[in-house]
Amino acid sequence: MMDGERQGDWVFMVTARAPTNIAVVKYWGKRDQKLILPINSSISVTLNPHDLSATTTVAVSPSFKADRLWLNGKEVSLQGDRYQNCLREIRSRATDVVDAKSGQSIRKQDWQRLHVHIVSKNNFPTAAGLASSAAGFACLVYALAQLMGVQERYKGEISSIARIGSGSACRSLYGGFVEWEMGKDDDGKDSVAIQLVEETHWEDLFVIIAVVSSRQKETSSTSGMQDSVNTSKLLHHRAKEIVPKVIIEMRKAILERDFATFARICCADSNQFHATCLDTSPPIFYLNDTSKKIISMVERWNKAEGTPQAAYTFDAGPNAVLFAPSKDKACELLSRLLFYFPPAADKNISSYVVGDVESLAFKDIDSPFKPPEVDGINITRFSGELDYILCTRPGGGPLVLKDHLIDSSTGLPL
Repeated sequence: MMDGERQGDWVFMVTARAPTNIAVVKYWGKRDQKLILPINSSISVTLNPHDLSATTTVAVSPSFKADRLWLNGKEVSLQGDRYQNCLREIRSRATDVVDAKSGQSIRKQDWQRLHVHIVSKNNFPTAAGLASSAAGFACLVYALAQLMGVQERYKGEISSIARIGSGSACRSLYGGFVEWEMGKDDDGKDSVAIQLVEETHWEDLFVIIAVVSSRQKETSSTSGMQDSVNTSKLLHHRAKEIVPKVIIEMRKAILERDFATFARICCADSNQFHATCLDTSPPIFYLNDTSKKIISMVERWNKAEGTPQAAYTFDAGPNAVLFAPSKDKACELLSRLLFYFPPAADKNISSYVVGDVESLAFKDIDSPFKPPEVDGINITRFSGELDYILCTRPGGGPLVLKDHLIDSSTGLPL
């Protein structure tokens, strides 16, 4: 029994899982820091939550003395503005709720005085450029909304609350391909995420992530993008002149499953985003030498074939997110990665290639072929330069789970 817990006190819990997403037309830069309003719209792919997601349990009880948060096994402060803003906005929309399990009812006005305990964990590295904050805040807001019976008053309202936690979190409220509309209103109500198509729309699309480094990045996205807004002329030209046209092209490519156009825009937009980072003062270096080798590998392959065989994009980190238009091309892409970037001698192949390998039905994992365009060329291979390779697919949005991360008898993490 918890400190100060009274006999008969109850605990009401909800557990949710939310995916991460990877932008194929990037968001970089805010026009409003507090509301996290972007300077341009963006489009992303939601990734399979089985491979890349956050799981969060939120619990409420009259015995809880304060709001508390445990993230990936460690208790962290909930006093930051982003957490407080999300909690405030969800509580202000709470409704009367009855817990189906216990029959306990919570009135709308009670939510303002009741405290919550939150336990969250990611199944992938945090702050390494794989959009962990997107999954984390999307999951937190979704779980709290389920706990407190929040109903959207307009489409995308819950995504707008996730946005004030982490901008790209708004896109993780939906599966498939998602657009975050920048909006125009000062209050941010029209800056919401909308689903373009479900994950089943482009069933042949495969995603392979080459994890160059699981370590936390040196420059956070928050500080990096503000430096870019303040100092990069290229960033403002991109937001005003280039992205609006690219968004229209990318929407069309996704709807028509036009991989050639998708790949062209995806690669160019990634390169342009990192160019704005270099145009920032002081310059921001998210890509490293291994990242550049992966870009070169894809570009050589595409040039040799005359049409895009794969596409790449890099968020604010060195890790490559690679797209292939079919199972066969995904197998060839994986084989090329294994050729150029074999695992270190002490690493087992089963721990080097992870995720949804079964969907690929990849048979040559121990003996990748030599790419034909390198015949007769003295090619260097880069053993041990990748931490691991993750195979995944586009996936669905958040959902409620049955298993909890909080012990109902203590209100503490299991």
